[in-house]
Amino acid sequence: MEEQKTTDTAEDKATEETAFKGFAAKRIMVGVLLTVVGLWIFGTIIGFFDPSPPKHTAQAPEKTVETAGEHGQAALPVSRTQGPTSTSPMAVAPAPETHATAQTAYAHLEKKTAAPAPAQSPAAHMAPSAAGHGATPQAAQPPGMGHNTMQAEAPAAAPRPKARGFAFVAAALKPMEYELQERFYGWRPNDILDFTDNVNSFQLGVLEVTRRTVVNLTERISRTGSTDSFDPNLENAMNWFMIKATRYWFPSPESKYEAGLDELRKYLGRLNKGQATFHTRPDNLIPLLAAYEDLLGSCDENLVKMQEEDGSPVSFFKSDDYFFYAKGIASAMLTIMEAVAEEFHATVETRRGVELLHHAIESLHHATQIDPWLITNADLSGVLANHRANMAAPISHARFYIGALIKTLST
Repeated sequence: MEEQKTTDTAEDKATEETAFKGFAAKRIMVGVLLTVVGLWIFGTIIGFFDPSPPKHTAQAPEKTVETAGEHGQAALPVSRTQGPTSTSPMAVAPAPETHATAQTAYAHLEKKTAAPAPAQSPAAHMAPSAAGHGATPQAAQPPGMGHNTMQAEAPAAAPRPKARGFAFVAAALKPMEYELQERFYGWRPNDILDFTDNVNSFQLGVLEVTRRTVVNLTERISRTGSTDSFDPNLENAMNWFMIKATRYWFPSPESKYEAGLDELRKYLGRLNKGQATFHTRPDNLIPLLAAYEDLLGSCDENLVKMQEEDGSPVSFFKSDDYFFYAKGIASAMLTIMEAVAEEFHATVETRRGVELLHHAIESLHHATQIDPWLITNADLSGVLANHRANMAAPISHARFYIGALIKTLST
């Protein structure tokens, strides 16, 4: 009898444990789903999962230069001068907040020559009558009709072409200009309340590309050789961009980065007036590409490593930082590399490197298109994605093609 009671008690306990496990499993699954939905809603509200600006390549729109003559003639349409088409096959229309291409940036620095107002023929001019007594009005004739034709309207003068280097400098400006002036909530890495670490990492990637670009522009591309003096505007810009991104004040990075952009604009204005230099030799381009290759190599390592330097596994919170930092690198580098394809086209084409440059730009474009709403760091053989590994593929391809382009330009 006691043995039967013991058996019944054990069965009851097993039944209770099974029921509890089923009860707990359901609640845990519901809790996880509610947590994920809550994170998604929270991230959507504050822009946590959408740190990157939209693709920033577009054709420059047609401008209209209004020329009002002495008698108020109509406006004359004048098309903007377009540079050579980028080798990248991608052309995505930008949203209002976007990194503009070099072809549309800083149009106020380009001098447009407006056509002079054409002479307007009077309503009627006088001609002697057949009888010779006085003068009778004679109807005005359109230009080109008859011997009394007035002078035809002068054609509109072509706009002045952009100076060499204009597209490159404008492209170097735009990524940081967007992050400082057009990004909602502005510069974030030095915020006391840090709610958007993904945007912070993206902005740090953009800053690093801008720094290396301005350094090479100052030390190489704007100089004829090692004995030439530094351009004062570029030297100031290079120093201002070196301010630590997380510093709060004394000085604040935002103010110094804005000052650096102002110095670049001054150099751009002088370049457009022929008062500054920009050289497109291979020995000036190679150091810039080498800096980009090193930067992409660092990103590639952080995207594929499974352990940190201290031996601990890469955490979920660190993996999304690596992901968005690499995406910021790719976004800013894509803008500048498209300008490189325009400004250095003759140099690259002479060395048979156009196809390599095209593939590098295309790989950077692919990296900017990876935009998951939640970064997962799952096992490479798991069901969920490992977004670091997904980003590593186009980053690695871009690094390879840039390295091959360096070798091609060096021969």
